[in-house]
Amino acid sequence: MADPLLLYSIKQVELATRARLDELLRPSGVTTLQYTALTVLERRNGLSGAELARNSFVTPQAMADVIGAIERRGLISRTVDPANRRRHLLRLTDAGHALLAECAGPVAALEEQMLQDFRPEERAAFRDYLNRARTALLK
Repeated sequence: MADPLLLYSIKQVELATRARLDELLRPSGVTTLQYTALTVLERRNGLSGAELARNSFVTPQAMADVIGAIERRGLISRTVDPANRRRHLLRLTDAGHALLAECAGPVAALEEQMLQDFRPEERAAFRDYLNRARTALLK
């Protein structure tokens, strides 16, 4: 019997990761999509809603709901962009940073579980392969 397509395997890893993250994040009261948005802002504070949507791999409409939910919880704030008054910039609040810090250990443990059978050089290669595959598809 032939091995499954690589795309199928990638999707299976994504689904398994999503299910585990949903479970892991449930006690914090955020969804996986909300957590993803917060981690994007942790790396790149000051994005617009559209930029955050692109970086979180969702539509601007879906991101509008996420932004509303995490803003109501006080995890992000919106400020007017001084260069374009019609645009709002999103920033993590102290509460947002605290929530991410609270989740960091469990999320790292999940990643460690996923990579437990990889040798250190395989982990580095795997990360490189995934990044190169992503870059190739975004061209």
